Amino acid sequence: MANVIVIGAQWGDEGKGKITDLLSRSADVVVRYQGGVNAGHTIVVQGQTFKLHLIPSGILYPKTECIIGCGTVIDPQVLIKELEQLEQLNISTANLLISQTAHVTMPYHRMIDKASEEVRGNHKIGTTGRGIGPTYADKSERTGIRMLDLMDTDGLPEQLERTINYKNTILEKLYNLPPLNPQAVIEEYLGYAERLRPFVVDTSLKIYDAVLRRRNILFEGAQGTLLDLDHGTYPYVTSSNPVAGGACVGSGLGPTMIDRVIGVSKAYTTRVGEGPFPTELNGEIGDLLGDRGAEFGTTTGRKRRCGWFDAVIGRYAVRINGMDCMALTKLDVLDELEEINVCVAYEIDGERCEDFPTSARQFARCRPIYKTVPGWQVSTSHCRTLEELPQKALDYLKFLAELMKVPIAIVSLGASRDQTIIVEDPIHGPKRALLQPNGTPV
Repeated sequence: MANVIVIGAQWGDEGKGKITDLLSRSADVVVRYQGGVNAGHTIVVQGQTFKLHLIPSGILYPKTECIIGCGTVIDPQVLIKELEQLEQLNISTANLLISQTAHVTMPYHRMIDKASEEVRGNHKIGTTGRGIGPTYADKSERTGIRMLDLMDTDGLPEQLERTINYKNTILEKLYNLPPLNPQAVIEEYLGYAERLRPFVVDTSLKIYDAVLRRRNILFEGAQGTLLDLDHGTYPYVTSSNPVAGGACVGSGLGPTMIDRVIGVSKAYTTRVGEGPFPTELNGEIGDLLGDRGAEFGTTTGRKRRCGWFDAVIGRYAVRINGMDCMALTKLDVLDELEEINVCVAYEIDGERCEDFPTSARQFARCRPIYKTVPGWQVSTSHCRTLEELPQKALDYLKFLAELMKVPIAIVSLGASRDQTIIVEDPIHGPKRALLQPNGTPV
C-alpha cells in the first residue's frame, strides 16, 4: 500500500495528467485536492484525447474511485458538462465522489474575476477569468457557498438571494456591470444541485476509510509549485496551494499517512500568463519548443511561454514539496536540438545565486547561468527502456537528476500512455530509481 502525491514542479502544465493517468493503473483511489476549472489535464488513450478540468484522471479506469476534495472549488456547470461528455463516451462516472465542503464557483465570481483583471491593465496577473480567485476569496471571508449549501434546497434560496444582492452592489458600483437576477441564479443552481446530489458525500471520511483498508491512494493537484499562493512567484500565482502540503489540507488526511511525493517536470520549462521567467526563449528555439511540444493551455488555449530547463526552481520544488522522485516529460521535444542549455544558477546584481529568491523584485532581476550540454538529434519517441535511449539523452537525464538531487522514476516521450519509460513504479516500487542523483545506475 502507498499513498502518493503527484505535484507540478514548475509553473504547471508539466504533463501531470499523463503521469496521474499512468499511476492510476496502480491506484484504488484518486483524489483531486485543490484548484478549479482554471486548470486542466490532457490525457491521450489509444489516440483519443480527454481534457479534464475537475474530474480526477483516474475516472478512465472503471474500478478506480475518484474524489474531488474539499480544497477544490467547483463550477457546477463545467462539472456537469464533463460528466455528460464522459458518459457520451461510455466512460462510467459511478465511482465519482464530491466533497460536501468544497466551495462553489458562482456567476458573480466569474464576472468579478474578469472585471478586476481588466481594471489592473498593464499590471494584470494573467488569470483565466473562470472565477477561481474570487471563489477562494469568499471562502477566506467565510461568505462562500459550499456543496452542502447547494444541496440544501430549503436554505439555498435565502442564502443566495442575500449574497447576490451584496455582490450586485459590487458589480454595479465598482465595475459598472449589470446586476444579476437572484431568482434566475437560484433556479439555475437548484437544477445543478439535483444533478450532482448523488455524488456529494463526506469525502474525508471516505479517504480515511480507504487508508484503513490499505488501499493505494493517489493525490493529484492542479497548476504547479511556482504558482502556489504561499510559495510561488507571488503575485503571479493561483489562489490555492498546489504544493504537496496542500494535498493534506485539500483532502482532509493527516500528513503522517503520506508515503511519497513525486514531482513532474518538463525536460524544458513553460509558463502561461504574466510574471518573470528567467530562462524564457523568444526566438527560433522557443518557437520550436512550443511547436513540437504543442504548448497551448488545456483550459484557455493560450500559448505557453517556453524556455530552458531551470534547475534553480527545480531544486526549490524538491525542497518545498519533499519530493522523493521525479517524472520528466516531453524529452522527445528536445530531439532536434544540437545543443541544450540548462540553467544551473542565477546571477542577481552581479552575484551568483543557486537558491530561489523569495522576493519578486529579486526574481525579476535574475539572469540565468547556463551549462551547455550536447543534444542527441535522433528521435526518442519510440524508446521504451533506458537502454534504448541515445547515450546523450541518457546523459541529459543523469545531469538533471544530479542537479535536482532526486532520482528520475518516469520518463515521458510523447502524449500517449505507451510513450513512457517507467524506471520505477512510485506506488509499488522501492524508494529508489535507476537514474540516481549521482548519475549512475543502481
